[in-house]
Amino acid sequence: MSRIAILGGGSWGTGLAVVLSHSRRKHDIRIWVRETSIAQAMQRERVNPTYLAGVQIPACVEASNDLGEALQGAQIVVGAVPSAHTRAVFLKAAPYISADTSIVSATKGLEPATHLRMSEVIAQAFALQCIPAVAVLSGPSFALEAARGDPTAVVLASHDRALAAFLQAEFAGPSFRLYTNDDVLGVELAGAMKNVMAIAAGACQGLGLGANSLAALITRGLAEMTRLTVALGGKPETLSGLAGLGDLVLTCHGALSRNRHVGFELGRGRSLQEILGEMSMVAEGVGTTVALLGLARERSIELPITEQVHSILHLGNSPQDAIRAIMERPLKHE
Repeated sequence: MSRIAILGGGSWGTGLAVVLSHSRRKHDIRIWVRETSIAQAMQRERVNPTYLAGVQIPACVEASNDLGEALQGAQIVVGAVPSAHTRAVFLKAAPYISADTSIVSATKGLEPATHLRMSEVIAQAFALQCIPAVAVLSGPSFALEAARGDPTAVVLASHDRALAAFLQAEFAGPSFRLYTNDDVLGVELAGAMKNVMAIAAGACQGLGLGANSLAALITRGLAEMTRLTVALGGKPETLSGLAGLGDLVLTCHGALSRNRHVGFELGRGRSLQEILGEMSMVAEGVGTTVALLGLARERSIELPITEQVHSILHLGNSPQDAIRAIMERPLKHE
């Protein structure tokens, strides 16, 4: 029986704890939760009232706000904290993690200040000691649906094929199917970029635009995602799979998408500050736009949709002006 430690008691961390408790292999699961009150509720009442209300947490899942206690003896560590906090959490966790521990990053985003992917951030957190093997979990997966047992298919990416196969067998369950992939860069970039596209999709829907607009956005958004990924060394086929197209379709259409919600409210004319002030969970796309544009400018890659999402979020432009700017771009061959 493997011991799994999950860092992060938000919706996805909690959802993964529930999902992995039903995997074909038995696990001892511990989840580290920053907020003491939530950890106590999960431990005593077997629910996470703030981030995943209504989902029963199995008895095999132990919750704690003591990082060392949660990590003690863990063979697998899953990172499920927001991208902006991943470095700080893993710097604190590193002394409790041995070199033979497998680490899985389940965060979809880039570090805002450095533009680094989460696997790169985690590697840097272990710079003064032996770096454990790191894999990336991504793909179309709303936490609530996965936790309640809806059939869910995701991607597990690692440069180490043996590690990917090991984790695939450890995590697979009756309603949780994992495909392995060796394109870590492509999987991580896809997971970050689809959040930005979801904000754009939400804005279109908030403006009352129809299926034509959404179809165009998803298609051109995928082209934009692929263009940057390939320029940075990723594989184009990754973007046509679960981590790319699959997650893009989910987050642009699904009502559970936090990023789509932000875009929808912006489309209705509300301010970003007001929208974020009402949210208890992080919408990764808000901080990711700056990092993506930084990566693109370093390589002279055009990201017109990302640029316009950035203009809405951070420059005060209206969604109507952003759409007009995209539609009035020079005509070109597809």
